[in-house]
Amino acid sequence: KGIRNRVRLRKPQRVALHSWAFAQLGDFIVYTAKRAGVPLVFVDPAYTSQTCAECGHVDKRNRVDQELFICRGCGVVAHADRNASHNIATRGGSVWNAGRESRVPATP
Repeated sequence: KGIRNRVRLRKPQRVALHSWAFAQLGDFIVYTAKRAGVPLVFVDPAYTSQTCAECGHVDKRNRVDQELFICRGCGVVAHADRNASHNIATRGGSVWNAGRESRVPATP
């Protein structure tokens, strides 16, 4: 969200970037994953850059700047993108496992 306002590129690159919709990128990823036989799970990315991957504390101030993450809860220091990627991976694992769990009541 907001990438078109943040990115500074030369005019030919801007044309290529701005003519691509994020939905189209998602469609390409789905198509490529299906073609390669790779399972794909969608997760909600909200607050992944503000959530500590260690303790789960969420605070806007945790994301100090573009590359630095310092948790206000437990004090862990990490690269901001690496921390967010751990959160996305954890959410992906939860969604993946939730789809595999049986919803059938156990037989007595």
